[in-house]
Amino acid sequence: MSRNLHLFSLTLIDTLDTLVVLNKTKEFEEAVKKVITDVNLDNDIVVSVFETNIRVLGGLLGGHSVAIMLKEKGEYMQWYNGELLHMAKELGYKLLPAFNTTSGLPYPRVNLKFGVRHPEARTGTETDTCTACAGTLILEFAALSRFTGTSIFEEYARKALDFIWEKRQRSSNLVGVTINIHTGDWVRKDSGVGAGIDSYYEYLLKAYVLLGDDSFLERFNTHYDAIMRYISQPPLLLDVHIHKPMLNARTWMDSLLAFFPGLQVLKGDIRPAIETHEMLYQVIKKHNFLPEAFTTDFRVHWAQHPLRPEFAESTYFLYKATGDPYYLEVGKTLIENLNKYARVPCGFAAMKDVRTGSHEDRMDSFFLAEMFKYLYLLFADKEDMIFDIEDYIFTTEAHLLPLWLSTTNQTISKKNTTTEYTELDDSNFDWTCPNTQILFPNDPMFAQSIREPLKNVVDKSCPRGISRVEESLGSGPKPPLRARDFMASNPEHLEILKKMGVSLIHLKDGRVQLVQHAVQAASSLDAEDGLRFMQEMIELSSQQQKEQQLPPRAVQIVSHPFFGRVVLTAGPAQFGMDLSKHKAGTRGFVATIKPYNGCSEITNPEAVKEKIALMQRGQCMFAEKARNIQKAGAIGGIVIDDNEGSSSDTAPLFQMAGDGKNTDDITIPMLFLFNKEGNIILDAIREYEAVEVLLSDKAKDRDLEMENMDQKLTENDSHKQNAEEAASGSQDVGAASEEPEEGGESSDVADPGSLSPANADSASVPISHQDSYVPGTEEAGAPEPACTSGDNQPQEQQTETESNSKVNWDNKVTPMESILADWNEDIEAFEMMEKDEL
Repeated sequence: MSRNLHLFSLTLIDTLDTLVVLNKTKEFEEAVKKVITDVNLDNDIVVSVFETNIRVLGGLLGGHSVAIMLKEKGEYMQWYNGELLHMAKELGYKLLPAFNTTSGLPYPRVNLKFGVRHPEARTGTETDTCTACAGTLILEFAALSRFTGTSIFEEYARKALDFIWEKRQRSSNLVGVTINIHTGDWVRKDSGVGAGIDSYYEYLLKAYVLLGDDSFLERFNTHYDAIMRYISQPPLLLDVHIHKPMLNARTWMDSLLAFFPGLQVLKGDIRPAIETHEMLYQVIKKHNFLPEAFTTDFRVHWAQHPLRPEFAESTYFLYKATGDPYYLEVGKTLIENLNKYARVPCGFAAMKDVRTGSHEDRMDSFFLAEMFKYLYLLFADKEDMIFDIEDYIFTTEAHLLPLWLSTTNQTISKKNTTTEYTELDDSNFDWTCPNTQILFPNDPMFAQSIREPLKNVVDKSCPRGISRVEESLGSGPKPPLRARDFMASNPEHLEILKKMGVSLIHLKDGRVQLVQHAVQAASSLDAEDGLRFMQEMIELSSQQQKEQQLPPRAVQIVSHPFFGRVVLTAGPAQFGMDLSKHKAGTRGFVATIKPYNGCSEITNPEAVKEKIALMQRGQCMFAEKARNIQKAGAIGGIVIDDNEGSSSDTAPLFQMAGDGKNTDDITIPMLFLFNKEGNIILDAIREYEAVEVLLSDKAKDRDLEMENMDQKLTENDSHKQNAEEAASGSQDVGAASEEPEEGGESSDVADPGSLSPANADSASVPISHQDSYVPGTEEAGAPEPACTSGDNQPQEQQTETESNSKVNWDNKVTPMESILADWNEDIEAFEMMEKDEL
């Protein structure tokens, strides 16, 4: 996000109050002057409302808070006249257009110059936002109102919080991850304390501390009761479904939940805070840093670590609560690891992969705003501080807001809503601010007694955390249908799924997902079988991901007029020629087979022999298609997705699996193209008929001599073809018109590591196509879910929904002329190019 907000000098603003905490008052004074003179908030840029609020607005308010404190002390900032507050107010008004919704929930993004609805805003079409995005505004907005006396900011933030509270799932008192800003419907119905929700809970409790409004504490305690009832599985914190909170929604945890032990300290619930923190520390000791996500058996799920400060934050609060020097040792480990593994000449670099120690060229502003602050405070003695840190509350970005704001400019009327809340049988739920000194006296040995059983939790794995999965894979009862045996095309299997309450959901892009609804099962035992089946699917997917990951391949059109400039991202096959071991690749002209699905003997072998066969996905296994075209004499094959509009731009990488049999007999290369990319080849056939491609592990640099030679060959072939057409009349034209033709645009080869992680769902498992496509790996032809590089979650695998393989090509759009228009205008420039980037 720092890159999106670079025009506001984000890091400078986000770090202002850190300088004062570190006793760098002269540097702070200089930094404030730079912000006042150099930062311009009236920029035509689209920014995240959430990130701008916590980093920029919070940074300005935190800077203002410590500036007036220093001015009162009489030595520094004597010239200061509220300039940072004026900038904060200006920014606050620029964020207000985002709240122009019927619900009061803000749009996720806003243009600082044009707002949301303006034609030049380039935003305002979004429908969803995350719960944390809409629920992490009250501290900064209320502080802005209290500092300035302008109530509108606090009013808008309160309205957003009120709406989320009203939309909570009433039976579980949980909230989902994303919500529709117009209707209030939950878009993602999984719930946890990590990414997407985290700071919503944090701000409910801290809003009570800062503003003194009991309703915020009441709401927090209601949610907290639900969290400890359903999400907390000590020492783990696992996402669940808001409507079925006894059912886990995923088998992994993200690193953002590391803030939660610190929040539990503020709440006064110390024991679970110690337990979860210790578990996280064991993960850090294993990997040097906390991976962005890790599984319940503590394997790396997402390997990145962008220097997040949440664990350091919880370490600081636990030390404050317990006085246990153990947490100083934890802090020392964090500092040593940062210096040893993340320190680079110009700062600290984010870890691209905690397993390899590779870096990313980035250092987010929160590293200076939070990590430095919490680590310094962890080791600082009282005499090291030039002010009393206890007079302030930390925002989620660790900015300092003074507690005296609770009695300043109270323009918002409080209403007693206690009667709206459920009575909670918990002695900790008194409507008072928790006091850790009373609830947990400084007794280091008590904290040690809680940590001791968890000191080997990572090496031994947590019994409770993985017991649900082990139950399905261990010695317990097995489901009537095993995940590895499931076939989406088998009616008996589908009937078994129905009995277990597992249904197929057709996604918008034509793919199909497995979802279990326990209430739809024939009996409670069948529901348990269904749950085991779903867990087995996920576990098998994770296992397959570790076994094999194939990178994307390339289909490069090398004939006239493309000459290698069009490179299409292709999915590999787990059978046939391994293109990574045959660097020259396979080059040949393409030919469309009959029947087009390739599921039976090829009826036009003369057209396919020594060619690369084009065929449509569906109706049989990929391996069966490969055998049929190989028998007809093809030197390679390209399977084109039958799902209209699918594209490598938006879908995860495809890998074609075998059929459960020995596939050593398949020796030709097979690649998979999404519909959009496949249409480019089909459209080129219509325009130029003779289309030559190169199948390879990566695209080859084009050669100018080859271009010249190909141009001459193309001219000769064209003369010869014209003579043949004159002799044969319209017969060849009629044959050509039967070939499939589609339009599309070229696509670059994607880096599989750049695929963004999707959200796993333990009761929702994507399944495969009848022809056994897997976006990862697949075993024995069974359509189990698998994962892409950098994403260990089940990917989407499809089921055949149409039995008719006949395609009407007359209605297809063929915009090849528009694709080539720019090239024809400047063909000389293209011919001077010596390299193409993939």
